[in-house]
Amino acid sequence: MVSDVWGVIQTYLAAYGLKVIAAIIIFIVGRIVAGWLTTLARKLMERAKWDVTLSKFLGDVTYGILLVIVIILSLGALGVDTSTFVAILGAATLAIGFALKDQLSNFGAGFLLLLFRPFEVGHFIEAAGTSGVVEEIGMFTTKLRTGDNKLVYVANSNVIGGNIVNYSAKDTRRIDLTIGVSYEDDLQKVKEEIWNILNSDERILKDPAPTVAVAELADSSVNFVVRPWVKSGDYWPVYFDLLEKIKTRFDEVGISIPYPQMDVHLKKED
Repeated sequence: MVSDVWGVIQTYLAAYGLKVIAAIIIFIVGRIVAGWLTTLARKLMERAKWDVTLSKFLGDVTYGILLVIVIILSLGALGVDTSTFVAILGAATLAIGFALKDQLSNFGAGFLLLLFRPFEVGHFIEAAGTSGVVEEIGMFTTKLRTGDNKLVYVANSNVIGGNIVNYSAKDTRRIDLTIGVSYEDDLQKVKEEIWNILNSDERILKDPAPTVAVAELADSSVNFVVRPWVKSGDYWPVYFDLLEKIKTRFDEVGISIPYPQMDVHLKKED
């Protein structure tokens, strides 16, 4: 009985032993080569200063594809018909693609965001109808923290499918204010008072120089544009302070800011 079993084992070893050994060697060597190529690809991406998330993801994808190729070659060395295996793998990939088409769209958009980098983590942006500080750029969603400290997860396809406004891309920003005064006020005096306010604030940059000019002779007011430049981080503090200082100063020197008024007449019937 034992001799019969040993005879069968010898028969199979003679027929398939070399194929098994070849398949094992191909798998081991192929796995080592796949790891080496993946490491090389990651180093090249790091040297090119690609995003860390993108480099890691592309490295994982590269390794996965190479490993699938190694497995197919190993099965071929065993004498397995790999054409059927490849066909099944292709059909499964197609089915998964149809089932996850929205997620794949977000994934593709995330890839483009990481590749072209229209914004980075920490930037204040406006995209897909949402404004906030970028907390994370994922492969499927971008996480934004709004001004009232809410986290909003925006699908990457929505982010890249519309306009992206990056308020942090440049070191400086311009504040645009429109200030209306009465037609009876001295325009030269108005300009002097505004300039005094601008010059007294150290946060306002000298270069580029601010702009103070008459922009419009409106129905009930003469409108001035006030456009100082500040560092991006000082935008909102200076914006709010200027509005308050201009109103307070105008009240002190007697410059009026017109506002809509309505006269209501009551008629008493007998």
